[in-house]
Amino acid sequence: MEASRRSFLSGAAAVAATFASGGAFAQDTLDVVGDVLKSSRRGNWDDTFDARASQNGKVASHLPIFSPQTVSYVEAAIGQYQNIVGAGGWPVVPATKKLKLGVVDPDVEALRKRLMVSGDLSPNAGISPAFDTYVDAAVKRFQARHGLPADGVMGQYSFKAMNVSAQVRLGQLETNLVRLRSMGGFLGQRYVMVNIPAAQIEAVENDRVVSRHTAIVGKIDRQTPILNSKINEIIVNPYWNAPESIVRKDIIPLMRKNPQYLAENSIRILGPDGTEIDPTTIDWNTEDAAKFRFRQDPGKINAMASVKINFPNPHATYMHDTPSQGLFNKLMRFDSSGCVRVQNVRDLVTWLLRDTPGWDRQTFEQTIKSGVSTPVAISDPVPVYFTYISAWSTGEGVVHFRDDIYARDGVDELQITSSL
Repeated sequence: MEASRRSFLSGAAAVAATFASGGAFAQDTLDVVGDVLKSSRRGNWDDTFDARASQNGKVASHLPIFSPQTVSYVEAAIGQYQNIVGAGGWPVVPATKKLKLGVVDPDVEALRKRLMVSGDLSPNAGISPAFDTYVDAAVKRFQARHGLPADGVMGQYSFKAMNVSAQVRLGQLETNLVRLRSMGGFLGQRYVMVNIPAAQIEAVENDRVVSRHTAIVGKIDRQTPILNSKINEIIVNPYWNAPESIVRKDIIPLMRKNPQYLAENSIRILGPDGTEIDPTTIDWNTEDAAKFRFRQDPGKINAMASVKINFPNPHATYMHDTPSQGLFNKLMRFDSSGCVRVQNVRDLVTWLLRDTPGWDRQTFEQTIKSGVSTPVAISDPVPVYFTYISAWSTGEGVVHFRDDIYARDGVDELQITSSL
């Protein structure tokens, strides 16, 4: 494996050095690549790294982001990217037109070179203007590593991610290595990790990811907080109590437009003593309503749908289901008011309740159907970590990057979505 790593460093640096020169020709590039492949230090590159790069596979992994192996892989990736930067980085791919399978265009040559330097495309694929199946597989691999839909089509988000410089990506890895090392202790036999920039959740058991869940996390102006806690309660068919911020920013303006909004959404206004208040007695042209409690009844249109996952924290943050399942198909899943919506949440809850007597999947589903709000205390609370990891590695040659959505990495170039 060490021979494989060394060969990648030599190969990537050689390819990058060749592409960094404006006068480099395709044949010169192939000559350099050929020399690398013939090198006595090549080891088993063609059997491991090269195979992965050519087959658009092996990007997914059961390795948790929080693991000693991930730290080691990131350290190795930093070495790789230092070599790439030292050799001149990778070429910019012109973002002037959509590139996809079947296209023949001079810009595909730059795309091929870029994908070779980052290890997504085998140097054996050569340099040509044809967007063939090799390039298609390499683009899909690149997209998967960057949290983009792996459709093989070079659109604005793919171009933007691809043209972040190697120097900036190196810095992103170094920044996140510090974060990963800070979580290097024992996190629990079972735990849940919410990675905010990836908008993804890992359920981990015995140092292995048993399930991943797509998430919806907080908007830029309503950010999901960093926190550590323990999941101690599941509420089946929860009531939803609207936070004051949502009452002010969302509900009051909606009531001004549509006085029937509360009734249509099964939301009741409760006074300090718990008595229900008639919405028609409130002046909606003011913000007086914000002093009352707004509670939505359980049901299919409830903001938390079937289930709420509770854990103590000072931010009043929780995880939950959602009636708007289509949101999970969005590319940019930064759309909540700070809490975290979970796709396939019933699978996660079944796993969380596994050791709680009397709460198997069948009982859980039957309780949902009953429509009755039912709190369930978890017998053995499960640790949960809300974290911010925008770059990591899950294996040799597999480096993941995500948009720095909350601008915590300190480089404007990494705030990709906000610039489009």
